[in-house]
Amino acid sequence: MKARDLAELLLLAAIWGASFLFMRVAVPAFGVLAMGEVRVAVATLVLLPLVALRGDFGALRQQAPKIAVVGLVNSAIPFVCYGYAALHISAGLASVFNAATPLFSALVAWAWLGERLTRPRVLGLAIGLAGVVGLAWDKVGLRHGALDLAVAGAVACCLLATACYGFAACYTRRYLQGVPAPALAAGSQGSAALALALPAAWAWPAQAPGALPWAMVLAMGVLSTGLAYVLYFRLIRSVGATNASAVTFLIPVFAVLWGVLFLGETVTPAMVLGCGVILTGTALAMGLWPRGR
Repeated sequence: MKARDLAELLLLAAIWGASFLFMRVAVPAFGVLAMGEVRVAVATLVLLPLVALRGDFGALRQQAPKIAVVGLVNSAIPFVCYGYAALHISAGLASVFNAATPLFSALVAWAWLGERLTRPRVLGLAIGLAGVVGLAWDKVGLRHGALDLAVAGAVACCLLATACYGFAACYTRRYLQGVPAPALAAGSQGSAALALALPAAWAWPAQAPGALPWAMVLAMGVLSTGLAYVLYFRLIRSVGATNASAVTFLIPVFAVLWGVLFLGETVTPAMVLGCGVILTGTALAMGLWPRGR
């Protein structure tokens, strides 16, 4: 990577890591559904001018139904899931489960797209999933024989979100190859906003959220979704999809850092060990581990 590419990769990881911090602050005031709706609506408003500038509205209209599916499984459902998780687990822990997204992508690609799994990739999937199960087992209280239902629900939501991300990546590869990235990004966010509009209106908080929660949810829409998409697509063009996906390894580092600095969260040995196991398995499954090791 060039110095500029590396700087953009670190910036993207810092922004996406911060989204877990933003959720922890915003969701108690907004609620899960309202926070998700404002996030995707703001992101749509940020991305639509880029689509207009590039003249990509034709592609957006042509592929609107398929883009709507991506919006549902890549934004609406995951954002609601992580919003719920933010009520019960730390930002750092949620980001560690998010790091398992490439594992689900590989599994869906194998089961649905017929993608070949080599021995190192199978080993990586096994290691990564073992890390996810081990960390979840510890956090929901099963290791101590006392199940915490709220935390278990939060962990399940995180895993559902990562499975949705994995499916969305494969769906996009199969049905939306060649669609301009800004059109796909804006269309998916717009369709997610439509999907969440009525549920969010029904669940809108009776007490108006304060200035800080509004600032956090607007930051999610502008930075963590709008600007982040632009940076991510730039990286894909500059360094390729595999190198760009390395951002997955950096997000938990920043999420944990922001949580410690601004929310006073603690980092447990189980989190560190689980993160290390998950990322090791992910590196193998993605083919990023050095050949021969």
